[in-house]
Amino acid sequence: MNGRFTISLHILTLLDKLSSEWLTSDVIAGSININPVLVRKEISNLRKHGLVISREGKNGGSMLAKPASQISLSAVFEATRQGAFLGAAKNNPNPNCAVGKQINQHLNTLYSEVEDALIQKLGATTLEDFSQKFT
Repeated sequence: MNGRFTISLHILTLLDKLSSEWLTSDVIAGSININPVLVRKEISNLRKHGLVISREGKNGGSMLAKPASQISLSAVFEATRQGAFLGAAKNNPNPNCAVGKQINQHLNTLYSEVEDALIQKLGATTLEDFSQKFT
Protein backbone atom coordinates (compact mmCIF):
# COMPACT_ATOMS: atom_id res chain seq x y z
CA MET A 1 0.00 0.00 0.00
CA ASN A 2 1.26 3.47 -0.80
CA GLY A 3 0.43 6.95 0.44
CA ARG A 4 -1.94 7.78 -2.41
CA PHE A 5 -5.04 6.75 -0.45
CA THR A 6 -3.98 8.91 2.50
CA ILE A 7 -3.21 11.92 0.31
CA SER A 8 -6.43 11.53 -1.67
CA LEU A 9 -8.55 11.14 1.43
CA HIS A 10 -6.93 14.28 2.88
CA ILE A 11 -7.70 16.17 -0.34
CA LEU A 12 -11.31 15.00 -0.43
CA THR A 13 -11.89 15.73 3.25
CA LEU A 14 -10.50 19.24 2.82
CA LEU A 15 -12.70 19.78 -0.26
CA ASP A 16 -15.72 18.66 1.76
CA LYS A 17 -14.91 20.84 4.76
CA LEU A 18 -14.40 23.89 2.52
CA SER A 19 -17.06 22.94 0.00
CA SER A 20 -18.10 26.51 -0.79
CA GLU A 21 -14.67 27.35 -2.23
CA TRP A 22 -12.60 26.31 -5.22
CA LEU A 23 -9.38 25.13 -3.55
CA THR A 24 -6.06 25.49 -5.33
CA SER A 25 -3.40 22.82 -5.26
CA ASP A 26 -1.20 25.26 -3.30
CA VAL A 27 -3.81 25.58 -0.54
CA ILE A 28 -4.35 21.83 -0.42
CA ALA A 29 -0.59 21.16 -0.46
CA GLY A 30 -0.21 23.53 2.50
CA SER A 31 -2.67 21.45 4.50
CA ILE A 32 -1.01 18.15 3.61
CA ASN A 33 2.49 19.64 3.81
CA ILE A 34 3.59 18.22 0.45
CA ASN A 35 4.58 19.61 -2.93
CA PRO A 36 1.65 21.03 -4.98
CA VAL A 37 2.79 18.89 -7.93
CA LEU A 38 1.87 15.75 -5.95
CA VAL A 39 -1.51 17.28 -5.12
CA ARG A 40 -2.17 18.06 -8.79
CA LYS A 41 -1.28 14.46 -9.71
CA GLU A 42 -3.76 13.07 -7.18
CA ILE A 43 -6.45 15.59 -8.15
CA SER A 44 -6.04 14.51 -11.76
CA ASN A 45 -6.57 10.90 -10.73
CA LEU A 46 -9.57 11.78 -8.56
CA ARG A 47 -11.05 13.78 -11.44
CA LYS A 48 -10.56 10.79 -13.75
CA HIS A 49 -12.55 8.67 -11.29
CA GLY A 50 -15.40 11.22 -11.06
CA LEU A 51 -14.72 12.29 -7.48
CA VAL A 52 -13.45 15.84 -8.14
CA ILE A 53 -14.10 18.62 -10.62
CA SER A 54 -11.58 21.32 -11.41
CA ARG A 55 -11.36 24.57 -13.26
CA GLU A 56 -8.31 26.46 -14.44
CA GLY A 57 -7.45 30.11 -14.27
CA LYS A 58 -7.19 32.89 -11.75
CA ASN A 59 -10.28 31.74 -9.85
CA GLY A 60 -9.62 28.07 -10.49
CA GLY A 61 -9.25 25.15 -8.16
CA SER A 62 -11.03 21.94 -7.28
CA MET A 63 -14.29 20.89 -5.63
CA LEU A 64 -16.03 17.61 -4.96
CA ALA A 65 -17.84 16.30 -8.03
CA LYS A 66 -20.74 15.04 -5.90
CA PRO A 67 -21.88 15.28 -2.29
CA ALA A 68 -19.61 13.66 0.29
CA SER A 69 -22.53 11.43 1.28
CA GLN A 70 -22.32 9.83 -2.18
CA ILE A 71 -18.58 9.06 -2.05
CA SER A 72 -17.65 5.82 -0.33
CA LEU A 73 -14.17 5.38 1.05
CA SER A 74 -13.95 2.17 -0.98
CA ALA A 75 -14.31 4.32 -4.14
CA VAL A 76 -11.33 6.37 -2.96
CA PHE A 77 -9.39 3.18 -2.21
CA GLU A 78 -10.17 1.74 -5.64
CA ALA A 79 -9.23 5.02 -7.34
CA THR A 80 -5.82 5.05 -5.64
CA ARG A 81 -5.11 1.33 -5.71
CA GLN A 82 -1.87 0.22 -7.28
CA GLY A 83 -1.94 -3.54 -7.05
CA ALA A 84 -2.82 -5.82 -4.19
CA PHE A 85 -3.20 -4.26 -0.74
CA LEU A 86 -0.83 -6.67 0.98
CA GLY A 87 1.08 -7.61 -2.16
CA ALA A 88 1.52 -11.10 -3.41
CA ALA A 89 3.58 -13.87 -1.88
CA LYS A 90 6.85 -13.76 -3.80
CA ASN A 91 9.07 -16.13 -1.90
CA ASN A 92 10.28 -19.37 -3.46
CA PRO A 93 9.99 -21.92 -0.68
CA ASN A 94 11.11 -25.51 -0.88
CA PRO A 95 8.49 -27.43 -2.91
CA ASN A 96 9.45 -30.63 -1.06
CA CYS A 97 8.40 -29.15 2.28
CA ALA A 98 4.83 -29.75 3.50
CA VAL A 99 4.50 -26.06 4.36
CA GLY A 100 6.71 -24.65 1.62
CA LYS A 101 4.78 -26.22 -1.24
CA GLN A 102 1.51 -24.58 -0.12
CA ILE A 103 2.49 -21.42 1.73
CA ASN A 104 2.13 -18.98 -1.19
CA GLN A 105 -1.31 -20.28 -2.11
CA HIS A 106 -2.55 -19.91 1.47
CA LEU A 107 -0.93 -16.50 1.92
CA ASN A 108 -2.55 -15.22 -1.28
CA THR A 109 -5.96 -16.49 -0.08
CA LEU A 110 -5.45 -14.81 3.30
CA TYR A 111 -4.39 -11.54 1.65
CA SER A 112 -7.43 -11.62 -0.63
CA GLU A 113 -9.79 -12.20 2.31
CA VAL A 114 -8.25 -9.35 4.29
CA GLU A 115 -8.52 -7.02 1.31
CA ASP A 116 -12.16 -7.98 0.76
CA ALA A 117 -12.91 -7.18 4.42
CA LEU A 118 -11.13 -3.83 4.10
CA ILE A 119 -13.07 -2.89 0.98
CA GLN A 120 -16.34 -3.92 2.64
CA LYS A 121 -15.58 -1.72 5.68
CA LEU A 122 -14.54 1.21 3.48
CA GLY A 123 -17.67 0.72 1.39
CA ALA A 124 -19.82 1.13 4.49
CA THR A 125 -18.18 4.48 5.27
CA THR A 126 -18.77 7.64 3.27
CA LEU A 127 -16.55 10.66 2.89
CA GLU A 128 -19.23 12.53 4.83
CA ASP A 129 -18.92 10.05 7.73
CA PHE A 130 -15.17 10.49 7.76
CA SER A 131 -15.29 14.25 7.31
CA GLN A 132 -17.62 14.66 10.30
CA LYS A 133 -14.81 13.50 12.56
CA PHE A 134 -13.10 16.87 12.00
CA THR A 135 -14.38 19.84 13.98
